[in-house]
Amino acid sequence: MEIKVAVYNMRPFDETEWFSYYAKELGVTLVTCPDAPDLDNASLAQGCLCVDIITSPIDRELMARFAALGVKYLVTRTIGYDHIDLKAAKEYGIRVGNAPYGPNGVADYTVMLILMSIRRMKQIMQRTQLQDYTLSGIQGRELKDLTVGVIGTGRIGRTVIENLSGFGCRILACDLYENEAVKERAVYVPLEEIWKQADVITLHMPLTEENYHLINASTIRQMKDGVVLVNTARGALIDSDALIDAVEQKKVGAAALDVVEKEFGLYYYDHKNDILTNRQLSLLRSFPNVTVSHHMAFYTDNEVKTVIRDSLDGCVRFSKGEPNPWEVG
Repeated sequence: MEIKVAVYNMRPFDETEWFSYYAKELGVTLVTCPDAPDLDNASLAQGCLCVDIITSPIDRELMARFAALGVKYLVTRTIGYDHIDLKAAKEYGIRVGNAPYGPNGVADYTVMLILMSIRRMKQIMQRTQLQDYTLSGIQGRELKDLTVGVIGTGRIGRTVIENLSGFGCRILACDLYENEAVKERAVYVPLEEIWKQADVITLHMPLTEENYHLINASTIRQMKDGVVLVNTARGALIDSDALIDAVEQKKVGAAALDVVEKEFGLYYYDHKNDILTNRQLSLLRSFPNVTVSHHMAFYTDNEVKTVIRDSLDGCVRFSKGEPNPWEVG
């Protein structure tokens, strides 16, 4: 049986080689498209059992279109799948899978952002570019003197805690499900204690209806003055307007954001000649104590080949009716 997969959002500069390699290894036929899926290019999936995407929104209308074309399995080359309408997928008989990558890339990036924030690295780099070598206003703090609150102790959160343990800082953790290994390096506390005690707060959980805008005006008011907020998970975990207000009022001392609200259709595209409509992002980028990167904490050589391999392997397993560890709905 031929396994035909429509691959959208395929980047030519880093993904083409690995898609070709693993398609040959797994016996998969590919139909490729560099663009995100939409109602116009969905027809490329005609005759394909599976569709392979990244963080492009798949709403009810697009799901219905794929179902009409005969698609039975949709896989995203990401850990998170909040961009996919799972309810619509179920109604239209399309199974959904993800492609979790190793935790080290995001965990490393998180620690880097924490260090950049407490050492005021954005300001230092801006001054250096202008040949301003003064010291006033760029005095930093040492991690060993701080308390870090890690919210979410899945694979990435646990790796962040493991990495942080070498710096000698006090580590607090919060998760619905406590992990015994985490308790060797961190102390589990309720969220309210994270807000009260942490000098640095870093987020590592999926986006759900329950934790939408987990960090908002109310929770920020409970935090320490000068708190540092780091987000490498999902943008909507933080209320952007509340964050902007808190930075302006100097309640938040620094923020490092690899993800932001309303990033779909923005990140991974060249917009240097465009007028952007995401005013929240423009404001956040303008602050000297806010570091913004474009949803790339995951992006390492290991991640690229891992998600391609596992996304295609999930398609093969689905087609054969074999157990599929990456199926989420």
